[in-house]
Amino acid sequence: MQLSAHPAMRRVRAVLPVTGETVWAAGSLWMSSTLLHNWPDPHGYWRDTDALAYALLAAIYLPLVLRRRHPVAVLLNTGLWVGLYFTLGYYHVVAACGVLTALYTVASWCPRRVSARAAAGALAVLLWGTRLAEPGVAPMSAVFVTVAAVVCWVAGDGARRLRVLTRQLRLEQEEKARRAVVEERIRIARELHDVIAHHVSVISVQNGLASYVLASDPPTARKALDTVGDSAREALAEMRRMLLVLREEGPLPAPQEQHGPVAGLGRLEELARRVGEAGVPVGVQVTGTAYDLPPGIDLCAYRVVQEALTNVIKHAPGARTTVRVDYGADEVRIRVDDDGRGRTPARVPAGPGGAGGQGLIGMRERATIYHGTVTAGPAPGGGFGVSLRIPVPRPGGGDAHAVRTRRR
Repeated sequence: MQLSAHPAMRRVRAVLPVTGETVWAAGSLWMSSTLLHNWPDPHGYWRDTDALAYALLAAIYLPLVLRRRHPVAVLLNTGLWVGLYFTLGYYHVVAACGVLTALYTVASWCPRRVSARAAAGALAVLLWGTRLAEPGVAPMSAVFVTVAAVVCWVAGDGARRLRVLTRQLRLEQEEKARRAVVEERIRIARELHDVIAHHVSVISVQNGLASYVLASDPPTARKALDTVGDSAREALAEMRRMLLVLREEGPLPAPQEQHGPVAGLGRLEELARRVGEAGVPVGVQVTGTAYDLPPGIDLCAYRVVQEALTNVIKHAPGARTTVRVDYGADEVRIRVDDDGRGRTPARVPAGPGGAGGQGLIGMRERATIYHGTVTAGPAPGGGFGVSLRIPVPRPGGGDAHAVRTRRR
């Protein structure tokens, strides 16, 4: 447990303000009483000091203990007793600090419209006291108390605005932290969906095939079960990689330390093979000169293709599918099309470019992170298509076009 979070420290922080206010009020009363007692008055400008003067000073300064809890009430109380003190003609300087302290507190804790009125009232009381100044000093005293009142009000109002800004900044930081947590949860959910949905779909299809041909075609059933095992192992490996990245402590693992190759377009042929074994023949066409993509963009492109092929397995089993990857100078364009064989009505989005499920939503979220776009919908010639266009920041790009086509 941190020292600042210890219950004893919390209790200390709770009593510190009260202790500070008590010390301030008692100290102010002591200093003003001492000054009143020791101030010489050979010419008899002020009323003789008596017990009432000290009682009035106590009534002025002791309530300052509550000035933060009841700032306006304390200012009204202080102004009342200071006005009476001035009216009775006691030495005036020792009472002025009480009004100024109460005014500063109102300005620092109350809205400006309230503190401005309080400043006008406090200034009126202080100006009333300047009549007690020595002959010839009254104009200077009036200027002094006016400047002092303005300074106290400005300082208090500045403290209030600083407190408001600090509170707003703290709220904004809390909101930013909350949004970061939500975004991280969405990212984790999206990654889990992409990792699990594809492999589970492949396992489900292959398991069904193995069960169907187990007695009639043992080699095919054995091959299907091998695919199930491979998909399960790959799902576990990807889950392990994701958990390593999501660890709160420790550095990110180096690529050679990770369990298996990292997902990216470099594994597109392997993905096509695995989907082909699930009953969906996939052809891969790569146009342009391939180059290394930034890791985030590479993973994004791979996941979009993976999700598109997973949708084909789910909604159009047996449909012939083509994955086209075009490496441009400053962008990568990917298109996944199936011929519509075995397509179900649920596969078609509600409207043009609409999304038919969480997978398509996840595609768009991934692409948006890297300023890319994803479109999905029925293809003009039948079937269904998913397109990804994502910009790639790189110093230059090649224009050479070499076409490599493989069919599964």
